Amino acid sequence: MIVSLLTRLRQIFVTCLLSLFVTGTALADPPIAAVNTEHGLAIKGYDPVSYFTTGEPTPGLAQFSTTYKGATYQFVSAENRDQFIAAPEKFVPQYGGYCAYAISLNKIADIDPDQWAIVNNKLYLNNGFLAQTLWSFDKSGNIVRGDHNWPLVPKLGEPKS
Repeated sequence: MIVSLLTRLRQIFVTCLLSLFVTGTALADPPIAAVNTEHGLAIKGYDPVSYFTTGEPTPGLAQFSTTYKGATYQFVSAENRDQFIAAPEKFVPQYGGYCAYAISLNKIADIDPDQWAIVNNKLYLNNGFLAQTLWSFDKSGNIVRGDHNWPLVPKLGEPKS
């Protein structure tokens, strides 16, 4: 009787473990676009160069745009567009333009272009005031975690490992 009860408990335990594995696999995060866009526009149409030159998020204009890594970036002027074209990696936001705080938590979230910071000459965007505040409490630690997590996020068009 005790042996059959232990066998039954073992079967239930193994079944539960297998269900967790299957559920975890089924709920794995789907691949995301490597660059966060809205209607094809990176940073929701904001000028990435302006964050560095004026210290303010500024909506770009369609007449001053360029495409980089499949996303369209808009700028306030031809000068800003030309600076970007000359050195795009200097201006693109980190983590493909997704929320830096979410990436540090191994999550994905959209951004609010008004919630940002430049740290070590790199642009970081966040989802909103709360995410920006929490991220700011430990910028360096969150950047280390984000830098670790971002390469692990599955991206569309990348081969599965």
